[in-house]
Amino acid sequence: METLTLDQLKYPTGKFSFNANADEKEIKQWIALMEEHPSQLRKAVKGLNDSQLDTPYRDGGWTVRQVVHHLADSHMNAYTRFKLALTEDHPTIKPYDEKLWAEMDDAKNLPVEISLSILDALHSRMVHMLKKISPSDYSKSVFHPESKREMSVKFLMNLYSWHGKHHAAQITFLRERSNW
Repeated sequence: METLTLDQLKYPTGKFSFNANADEKEIKQWIALMEEHPSQLRKAVKGLNDSQLDTPYRDGGWTVRQVVHHLADSHMNAYTRFKLALTEDHPTIKPYDEKLWAEMDDAKNLPVEISLSILDALHSRMVHMLKKISPSDYSKSVFHPESKREMSVKFLMNLYSWHGKHHAAQITFLRERSNW
């Protein structure tokens, strides 16, 4: 079996890279990826038993269960960030410690179906919202105080379209390596 680097295990689809020059066609692709994300994640975890769900996708990484719950946590925050950017004048967002959230009991023990259901509903709303905004909204932004960076709606669309695909790929990659 081929030895994989840590980056290959962490980033099976590659690291995130923002395309500031994305055109309308690419932005529509990002939204389509967000629309497909819940079904792709369901497909990635379909039929997994509790032992498999409690397997880390890499040494030192989160379990499949934690990844699914992380996606719900992260994308709930994303939805709020989009809403803030679109309705307020450059607001400062509230960061959260995703590693600590992933260590909480709900992320380690609840059935993944709970977060899959959240993602179904959340992505329906988020995608609907993003399909209705105008290109002038892409430059609206939030400020992230930890990274000390402005994050535009366009940046957030690119980031969260990658994020869902990235984590579903981690689970799929683990399934393939484990012959599940």
